[in-house]
Amino acid sequence: MGKNIINIALFGLGRIGQMHAENLVNHPEFNLKYIFDLDKNLTKKFSKKYQCIAIENPNIAFEDKNIKSIFIATSTNTHLKYIEGAVKNKKIVFCEKPLDLDLKKINQCKKNIKKYNPKIQIGFNRRYDPAHNSLRKNLIKGKIGKLEKIIITSRDPAPPPLSYLKTSGGIFKDMMIHDFDLARYYTGSDEFESVFAIGEYFSDKKFRKVKDLELATVIMRSKKGVQCIITNSRHCSFGYDQRVELFGDKGMIISDNQRDLETAIYSKNSTNNKSPFKTFFIERYSEAYKIQLNDLAKLCKKNIKPIADFEDGRRSLILAETANKSLKTKIFEKVKF
Repeated sequence: MGKNIINIALFGLGRIGQMHAENLVNHPEFNLKYIFDLDKNLTKKFSKKYQCIAIENPNIAFEDKNIKSIFIATSTNTHLKYIEGAVKNKKIVFCEKPLDLDLKKINQCKKNIKKYNPKIQIGFNRRYDPAHNSLRKNLIKGKIGKLEKIIITSRDPAPPPLSYLKTSGGIFKDMMIHDFDLARYYTGSDEFESVFAIGEYFSDKKFRKVKDLELATVIMRSKKGVQCIITNSRHCSFGYDQRVELFGDKGMIISDNQRDLETAIYSKNSTNNKSPFKTFFIERYSEAYKIQLNDLAKLCKKNIKPIADFEDGRRSLILAETANKSLKTKIFEKVKF
């Protein structure tokens, strides 16, 4: 094994954890040494598949001096304790979003780890998507002049399982949090100062019990007056609808939906008949999930700051909480970072 290979431990082998395991194993700069999950059958299965060590206690990874990084893909309510454990043991951290559902706990964690000068990357994969990322590059180049408006559309093909919704924290913290982060990525240092939210609860009775929203729309205004409109839906009959539009005083740039095959069929029955959109977030953002590992490698080897860090995770949750507040008050709420 080469001297520059990064030994890493992966915590969490759920749906997204399994995808991360595959990406880490296939990435030339990482060696997946340990995997940890509360489900011992999963760790046994994947330790064999990826030729790595299944551990029953995270401390084994924390205390191993050969481990450079801890990759956290466990349930949301465990993120902060694993971040603290990793940082105290001088490990570089990758943590899936959201940091937590409780802002007070996030703020306390921030205080607890500050003295360790933590190096943390947050899994906001949208920033790494080649199409979404190209919008920011073109914006910086001045292709559309001064940014005036951001429109983000994000609609899932179907709701997640009821068991997931019960613990997800609601549409703003679970789903729209990606869009809050992406909007901040485009405005840069021009932070959002006010948020207005509306929503509709699930029409399906079994989902109504969790008191989550099926449809949600948020309007935000930045300090410099940039308007942002985000629309989310837990259902979409035509696939995974993911679009971003940036509008400026000199033009507009769009990151549109993606298809498996970018072809169009013309016949006597129909014209411009295209293949369906990609139907799952892991499929749609597969490239982004791989690219974000390059950022983690740079953080581990060269101490280059990732484009999504702990503070980005904290601020996106603040926007989500402000949206929840606006939903109740039915007025624009001030953002307090």
